[in-house]
Amino acid sequence: MNDHPASPNPHEFTNLDRRSFLKTGLGGALFLGTVSVTAGLSGCATQPAGRLSAVGTRMDASYQFRFLTRDDITLFEALLPAIIGPGLPEQPQARNIAIAGTIERIDAGIHKFGPANQKELRRLFDLLNFGLTRITVARVWPSWPNVTTAEADAFLERWRTSGIGLFNNGYIALTKISNVAFYGYRDFWHLSGYPGPPQHAVDALPQFKNA
Repeated sequence: MNDHPASPNPHEFTNLDRRSFLKTGLGGALFLGTVSVTAGLSGCATQPAGRLSAVGTRMDASYQFRFLTRDDITLFEALLPAIIGPGLPEQPQARNIAIAGTIERIDAGIHKFGPANQKELRRLFDLLNFGLTRITVARVWPSWPNVTTAEADAFLERWRTSGIGLFNNGYIALTKISNVAFYGYRDFWHLSGYPGPPQHAVDALPQFKNA
């Protein structure tokens, strides 16, 4: 499910926030809102994950999650291998580090979104994390830590080709934020054919050096 943009850039999260991710209509909004409330009452993680130990997670121990919960992190750990596909390193340690870094950038990007898009994404993530709706709506039977890449890919394909707009838009949201976070990182620009900013721009604009 390697649906990455042709020419990503490190500032594309700003562009993503200019439009609504989930054009659900009133019925869809009420459904997602109900799921979010139920998920919170059922014990799903509702608070940002904060700082995580680098041991076992490969996360940067100094990074503080400000939007993604622990459940969201587990969700993306399952989905990213299917979304990014062969773009991820083959070597296991490098692969885990790339996934962890991408999840951190997803969190950092969403944290900069406006409240409306943050609310939509929170409801989407709650729908996928809540066991009942994960099974009945997403049709993913195992919990996310036990989902194989093939199962994650099948889920994404179902939502991509679904006749239900909520699922189509959910697929678009998941893949867009994942691809921007991965291919928009300078270490992976070359995988999409983006050569990065020209040297004169790097020299003139110091912020590029830390992009």
